[in-house]
Amino acid sequence: MNTHKHTDVTKKEQAAIEILNSTGIDIIEAALIAKTALAAGRGQIQRTMKCIHTGEEELKRQENTVTFKKAVEAALAARKDCRNRTKQDFRYITTRFLKRCKNLAERKMRSLKSEECARYLEEAFDTPCQKVKARRILSGVFSTAIKRGWCDENPIKNVDIPKLREKTIEILSTSEIEQLLHSAKEYHNGKCLAAVGMMMYAGIRPNEVSRLNWEDIDLENKSICILPQHSKTGGARMVTIYPSLEKLLSSCKAVGQICPTQWLKHWRNLRKQAGFQHWQPDVLRHTYASYHLKHFRNYAELQYETGHRDSNLLRTRYVNLKGVHNEADFWR
Repeated sequence: MNTHKHTDVTKKEQAAIEILNSTGIDIIEAALIAKTALAAGRGQIQRTMKCIHTGEEELKRQENTVTFKKAVEAALAARKDCRNRTKQDFRYITTRFLKRCKNLAERKMRSLKSEECARYLEEAFDTPCQKVKARRILSGVFSTAIKRGWCDENPIKNVDIPKLREKTIEILSTSEIEQLLHSAKEYHNGKCLAAVGMMMYAGIRPNEVSRLNWEDIDLENKSICILPQHSKTGGARMVTIYPSLEKLLSSCKAVGQICPTQWLKHWRNLRKQAGFQHWQPDVLRHTYASYHLKHFRNYAELQYETGHRDSNLLRTRYVNLKGVHNEADFWR
């Protein structure tokens, strides 16, 4: 009996072998890939080819991404026209992420998940206030990446906003107000007095007052014009000059800059000279708002003067009416 097995191959089979050989991979592996593709296409050639092309497009999309470090650089470049303070905050927060979070710099943007972002916030920042700000800036990095097509969604949206504990707002006492103003008059012949007065009696922020010129101050009409490019929120406002501030500004020389060069450094030195070793941010603005509300009893007016979009922040955690004493004298 003839036991010789038939080993002849047809022309089609030979052609198929040549095609598979041309791929450069093992013929068995090629056959397994073909089998897997057919299984995905449910045995239908057209469906199988569609699966292959769809997978190819998806793979290209997934590969179109960059590292977190590159995304941070792009996000910062996109904010080149923002105020210096905004750029400084953005740079500080993102640098802290990169330093404190191991391997984050080289992570691909498309692969970052919500739970990882939540963990990075915990690793890089200590206080709830810092985490709230960091969460906002991290969201900005992802927003830029989405615009560039480097990821499809912002995972920060699914990260809970850290809860802030409400603390009693500290304001300056009458004696502390007098102490600060006295030092402002003595410090470098009063070169910072006008700026301190506007922060105290008009609630203008330190960075806002540094952008003002004497042309923005109208003593005749008793108003200070805060232009959009000078305000923190980007909105213009007119701040009232009350008698206490009018007297102070009238005593200053309305020449040159309102704030000296290296203003924030002078402001720190002035506070130390006045005996304030620990200074709460925005304490003058809180003092102004508290005295304003206690005396004038008008949330709408205070909202306009401070430049807030609504009165909610003022009502919930901006003023300390218990700390106000002799409010009428504050405005004289």
